[in-house]
Amino acid sequence: MAGASGFLGTALRIRLAQEGHHVVRLVRREPGVGTEAQWDPQTGSLPPRLFDDVDAVINLCGAGIADRPLTTRRKALVRSSRIDPTQTLARALAERQVQTGSAPVLVQASATGYYPTDSTDQPMTETNVPGQSWISELVDEWEEAARPAADAGVRVVWTRTSPVLDSSGGMFPLMRRAWWFGAGARFGDGKQHMPLVHLTDYLRFVLWAVENPTASGPYNLTLPEPTTNGAFSDELATQLRRPRLFTVPKVVLSTVLGDFAEQLLGDAWLVPQRAVDQGFGFLAPDVQTAVRFALRR
Repeated sequence: MAGASGFLGTALRIRLAQEGHHVVRLVRREPGVGTEAQWDPQTGSLPPRLFDDVDAVINLCGAGIADRPLTTRRKALVRSSRIDPTQTLARALAERQVQTGSAPVLVQASATGYYPTDSTDQPMTETNVPGQSWISELVDEWEEAARPAADAGVRVVWTRTSPVLDSSGGMFPLMRRAWWFGAGARFGDGKQHMPLVHLTDYLRFVLWAVENPTASGPYNLTLPEPTTNGAFSDELATQLRRPRLFTVPKVVLSTVLGDFAEQLLGDAWLVPQRAVDQGFGFLAPDVQTAVRFALRR
């Protein structure tokens, strides 16, 4: 697993261990014996025979987009922290596939930022084309960095993941705290669709993708019953029993957050069409259940 120390990586390592899997973390520092392997994605360096006796490679590498201002320097880091590791793993897996005729499945992180955020008259599925914003172009390039593996015959699963809700990390603890102290707010008019998924379903999907040999290509990880920013805000306020007091104007968000504001203000009406069609069942299919699960400790 690459990118195993973040919010999703930590939760996934725990879940995989609970399911009886042995997880080896790719790290840049001196590795621990048996549980870590050293690599350098900037130079493309990987340990020899890394993929021996490996069933799956999970790549979650990527610096945060929403946690700091997207300056030119930050954008360069956000890009390189995704593209370099993905290219390194994809090329190595492609080489192994060509040389041996088999390679582990690659579960490759992606994001719903891939899609345009213009209003549409029907929900977007995995067949829709990418948007033209900086974030959409980044995610498209990120996915393409894994293409060499797929072209060589490696099974690749791209997880186009929505913001993940859980009390253990990500954006939700901050939002919960804001609402708890009466400072919660909807963004703009709140009518824009807001893709979300609960951590439980994210973890279940990754395991499903690893263990299901027919799973390949891109998958939207978002609520099967789409919600809006206003509905999410109202649901959080209701379950926390807090008032709905504020609205953050679009101009304020755009000024403070720059490029990332589009992800909060744009209308991303998405459905997890391929996952549902292939029989994956969501335990938190709607905003009410997702918020209730996220508020559990």
